[in-house]
Amino acid sequence: MLFIYILQCLTEASSQMRQRPRNRSISHHFTRKTARIDGDIMIGCLFPIHEQPTLNSTRSRKCGAVREQYGIQRIEALVKAVREINDDHTILPNITLGLDIRDTCWYAPIALEQSIDFIRNALTYMENEGRCMEQFPTNYETIKSVKLQHCLDEAVGVENKPIASLIGPGSSHVSMQVQNLLQLFKIPQIGYSATAMELSRTDEYAYFLRLVPPDSFQAQVIFSLIQQFNWSYVSLVHSEGK
Repeated sequence: MLFIYILQCLTEASSQMRQRPRNRSISHHFTRKTARIDGDIMIGCLFPIHEQPTLNSTRSRKCGAVREQYGIQRIEALVKAVREINDDHTILPNITLGLDIRDTCWYAPIALEQSIDFIRNALTYMENEGRCMEQFPTNYETIKSVKLQHCLDEAVGVENKPIASLIGPGSSHVSMQVQNLLQLFKIPQIGYSATAMELSRTDEYAYFLRLVPPDSFQAQVIFSLIQQFNWSYVSLVHSEGK
């Protein structure tokens, strides 16, 4: 039932994709912008560029101050890595990687909102792909692919090209919510800082790949240090959540 409801909502909204500006209006008070690097294969990115909305601005979802170290610096590192890959033609010959970077504001509703936007792009692309393929029933694959891509670019818009995978978001509990949505549409997700052990369960999070070890590894290292130095009195500070 959840899948059918989400699919219905996304299908109804996908017809408006071609007219939607890139400065997407989220409320009547501000617009949420995106950063984009065009490429043959697009990668979606969810980073906490700003702090989460305050209690007074939660309804309008207006984000807080800029997070330089946790947000901006990670984006700069990713952009540098992608540019180095694209400049080295021995890694992906004749293929370039692109980025579609979105702000989550370290807030689950905004992260889900951005994820749904990525899925809308994918659904719109799929709807127009069949129509464009019918227009070019040629046997020459090279010519067909060029014409097909041109047809899709005109129908969907280059700025709405679907992503091949998603990087982020940062926190574990938000990553879980985003994965629950993305896996319905078989979109791979790469977690760069999510450490919750639950995300290692491939039966529940089949399309999630982590780049950092889970919290259980950190606990094992701490325990090994305690044993190594024969510490007999240890205090632990625990916080709720993932």
